[in-house]
Amino acid sequence: MPFQPGTAGGRQLPPDTGLYIGLMSGTSTDGIDGVLASFSATCSPATLAHASLPMPLDLREHILALNQPGDNELARSARVANELARLYARIVHTLLDQTGLTANCIRAVGAHGQTVRHAPEHGYTIQLNSPALLAELCGIDVIADFRSRDIAAGGQGAPLVPAFHKALFGKKTPLTLLNLGGIANITVLHPGTPVAGFDTGPANVLLDSWVEHCLHKPYDASGAWAAQGTANTAFLDFLIKSEPWFELPPPKSTGRHVFNLHWLATRLERFAAQAHCSPLADHDIQATLRELTSETVCQAIRRHAPDTREVIVCGGGALNTGLMASLQARLPCPVVSSATKGIDPMAMEALAFAWLAWAYKTGVAAGLPEITGARHPTLLGCCYPAGVGN
Repeated sequence: MPFQPGTAGGRQLPPDTGLYIGLMSGTSTDGIDGVLASFSATCSPATLAHASLPMPLDLREHILALNQPGDNELARSARVANELARLYARIVHTLLDQTGLTANCIRAVGAHGQTVRHAPEHGYTIQLNSPALLAELCGIDVIADFRSRDIAAGGQGAPLVPAFHKALFGKKTPLTLLNLGGIANITVLHPGTPVAGFDTGPANVLLDSWVEHCLHKPYDASGAWAAQGTANTAFLDFLIKSEPWFELPPPKSTGRHVFNLHWLATRLERFAAQAHCSPLADHDIQATLRELTSETVCQAIRRHAPDTREVIVCGGGALNTGLMASLQARLPCPVVSSATKGIDPMAMEALAFAWLAWAYKTGVAAGLPEITGARHPTLLGCCYPAGVGN
């Protein structure tokens, strides 16, 4: 039965409810997720549909190549941005088909784009996207460019989702939200204290890169390959101590420009020379990278959120059973998937960008100085109207 505007899951929605679509293709570059959700100022978000597409291999290779300097970058970036917009449009139309809605029922699409450079210390960030083309293809207003306004105000432009996490979960109990995408980041929601949030280091970006390099697979399903190995504690300690970024105080953010296969290869070489040991087995390196993610996340929680009573995990890492077990072994509080709270861990970030589109349309400042270090709160995003007068 088609979705009826004004209702969700059989219940009547408040009159101020708006319907929004959020799109996300993250640092892992393995796929695109989209959600269609309802938002209002008086009730919790309701996810009405979720869809995903795998990232085409050739497009993924172009995106990864654009993370590093190369020839003809401007034209290559523009072509990738247009191709992404066409994939985003496919997701939008899939969501509309699932719900029986038409484009004019949707207030806006929140489309973050694909980050290929993030250098807030130099005052810029680059997300490949073609929001004007997406608006043309979908007939819906598109909200994009979520990072640059905060960076202009002196902030990191990241992480973007803590304001959404606060709106979703409130601050009644000391919680930490952990997103395990390509990069790991946390949101700290503790009563009586300002919202905090920052990147903690690599998550799937190194795990995926290494398994792809060794086994030619896009990711280590459920962490099964890492489970065959044994983490090397000396190499783990070396990885942490050799990277100054880990010791930076928040606010801080990072990405593939720091943590990548070259970063890992350099450290493998340096460790072997320093330790005078034979090369580590490939699956032992994978197990060590799993522990690198776990240990750096837990260090951040111990330092900045020691009173946390529950850690709620979203992103692809929530499906990695070995990583989840490692996190639980290091922390004294429960570590649970966001699925236990009724939110698919693979849909959380797309839902956040639907909320960020709602925040833009309703004038809610989602750029929080306590998160990003900006001089003042900011309204995040820029609108690309579907038509004249929208």
